[in-house]
Amino acid sequence: MAQRTIVGIDVGTTKVCTIVAQVHDSGRVNVLGVGLTPSKGLDKGVVVNIDDAVNAIATSVEKAERLSGYRIGTAFVGVSGRHISSLNSRGVVAVSRADHEISRNDVARAVENAQTIAMPNQREIIHVIPRAYVVDGHEGIRDPIGMSGFRLEVETHIVTGEVMAIQNLIKSVQRAGVEIDDLVLQTLASGEAVLTPDDKDRGVVLVDIGGGTTDIAVFVEGGIWHTSVVPVGGNHFTNDIVVVLKTPHNTAEYLKLKYGAAIADEAVDPATDLIEAEGFAPGERQQISRSLLNQVLQARAEEVIEQIYNEIRRSGY
Repeated sequence: MAQRTIVGIDVGTTKVCTIVAQVHDSGRVNVLGVGLTPSKGLDKGVVVNIDDAVNAIATSVEKAERLSGYRIGTAFVGVSGRHISSLNSRGVVAVSRADHEISRNDVARAVENAQTIAMPNQREIIHVIPRAYVVDGHEGIRDPIGMSGFRLEVETHIVTGEVMAIQNLIKSVQRAGVEIDDLVLQTLASGEAVLTPDDKDRGVVLVDIGGGTTDIAVFVEGGIWHTSVVPVGGNHFTNDIVVVLKTPHNTAEYLKLKYGAAIADEAVDPATDLIEAEGFAPGERQQISRSLLNQVLQARAEEVIEQIYNEIRRSGY
């Protein structure tokens, strides 16, 4: 059975993950190795220090190479960050063949026509994703090739990003010794990983809360309708704990993961309300209230949920 080896690199705000996998013709995937390392040089998904980003990417790649025994030369690289935006656009063409049968060339021309949009010089297109087709006014067509018609329309979802942000990501990966097969919007990759075709057909919102950002995707009638990135993530929860409870960052992260809950009014046994945690000074211990911890987390969670809700409403759903 034929198989090929592919590599994916996720350069996030809190971690860099490199995965090496064999993909079989049947669709089965065997993971050969994973390299995980703390991220440096990024803020809200955007490279802010190339040298630090390069070192983190290189470390992640080396770990994946050691575990998989595979020399990584190229990879698919995930892209996210506050600079990502999207829009829906429609392209229209006349069917070119004399017998009016729609060909791949007609579809390609329609998709190209959909890209003729006004866009600032500092932005570039990352993805143009066909959502559905319309043939002579008949909507909801998934694959028009081979159908007959005079007029072909395509509804597309176009994802764009800031040129400099994208170029700095590309430069960081290349300096780490890896060429890029393609850039892939993180939200789309997440959707392929966790959503079924039925989910997308019924309509679903995908929310991926990362360290520095929250990625959102709205799927309607089987296709992607809206994508956006909210500049709030898990790190903001941790930073709130640092400020309000006056703890070191590492302690705040530990408290969040070990004891945190986003619903503050859940009953906390007074006997277990106080948690002993490390303080700022070496050997210092401090008492932390679980009730107060959860109040801090709920306040930030409500803000994140509100922004997610606003994005969903902005998408038209």
